[in-house]
Amino acid sequence: MEGELKPMNAEQLRECGHRMVDFIADYYKDIENFPVLSQVQPGYLRQLLPGSAPVHPDTLEDVLDDMQRKILPGVTHWQSPNFFAYYPSNSSVAGFLGEMLSAGINMVGFSWITSPAATELEMIVLDWLAKALNLPDDFLSTGRGGGVIQGTASEAVLVVLLAARDKVLRKIGKDAIGKLVVYSSDQTHSALQKACQIAGIHPDNCRVLKTDSSTDYALSPESLSEAITHDLAIGLVPFFLCATVGSTSSTAVDPLLALGKITKDRSALIQSLSTNPEFLKNNASEKNVVVDYKDWQIPLGRRFRSLKLWMVLRLYGLENLQAYIRNHIKLARDFEKLVAQDSRFEIVAPRKFSLVCFRLLSPQSDEDCANKLNRDLLDAANSTGKIYISHTVLSNKYTLRFAVGAPLTEERHVVDAWKVLQVEASNLLRTL
Repeated sequence: MEGELKPMNAEQLRECGHRMVDFIADYYKDIENFPVLSQVQPGYLRQLLPGSAPVHPDTLEDVLDDMQRKILPGVTHWQSPNFFAYYPSNSSVAGFLGEMLSAGINMVGFSWITSPAATELEMIVLDWLAKALNLPDDFLSTGRGGGVIQGTASEAVLVVLLAARDKVLRKIGKDAIGKLVVYSSDQTHSALQKACQIAGIHPDNCRVLKTDSSTDYALSPESLSEAITHDLAIGLVPFFLCATVGSTSSTAVDPLLALGKITKDRSALIQSLSTNPEFLKNNASEKNVVVDYKDWQIPLGRRFRSLKLWMVLRLYGLENLQAYIRNHIKLARDFEKLVAQDSRFEIVAPRKFSLVCFRLLSPQSDEDCANKLNRDLLDAANSTGKIYISHTVLSNKYTLRFAVGAPLTEERHVVDAWKVLQVEASNLLRTL
């Protein structure tokens, strides 16, 4: 590449883009050679990089060299086929292509007028997704609902909570916010707790209902009904239930139909989050004939995210995507069978999707010793660099989580991961 990198030059983009694609492709080709969990110590990178930005430009070759030698050692490789700690944010060729298009166009589609295609494509592909998931028609943009791609699931929880809060307060008065009560199970994601803090819900009014193995850690309708009845009797206002389909700890599935009627009404969301300063006003919005996604989210600006989903759905098709998910579930089922065949281990919670919750049994009956044994097993397995798993606590039992979801994971990776766990378990048990 001749000369300095210009702010935007088609030929430089072509040349640099080819180099970057080669770098990423080589990364995926060699990804199994990296320790899955980064083995660096806190503060390692400050010792390797200068204390201030360069005054004069570096070359792309220098940057990619630093990426290889200094950055990648500090990366935990979420796309590794041996990554079993959490459900990863899966990459795909189609996803890459969509991301490239989104970055290349680089628009800020907060309202229809700022880029009509961004708004309308998002409405269309999310309707596709709703239909693929067999959601009721109320969830479609042609009804009272409609989809929006939030930045994170935590943002999604927050905006729904804000919509529910404001809908109730418009009826009973804003000074009643201290009476509002939120309900969830002890398996609900911590995103709800953060949303309640941001929304001004008093911590004492957040009802975290206990679950146990008798319901496979799903929320019991009876315990919810009892809690609501009690709160009504003391003058509080129940207003929000967060049910979960596939909890993070154990993929517990709350009984949605038994817990209550499910709807999504976009008007409540828009009333809660809408702003309309003079510099954003336009004819299409004023006539109320378009969707302005700025009123469906916390930030004003938004990326052309629907391009990525559009590319994935079109280039793979629903049949292939369904097969992809079912294969991950099969691999988890295979791992569950391997665990069940080893009498030293136990399955702690029923496997519903592609997560297996298990633990190593302690020769001693003391629960504290059993918990320490599994903490040590987690550390030992992850320290090998060969696999990365995580943990949770279910019924006061320190439990290991094996989540299958990385795009490159095959049966051989699951089998090898189990061998690592067996070896490290044997080493620990010999020391007892």
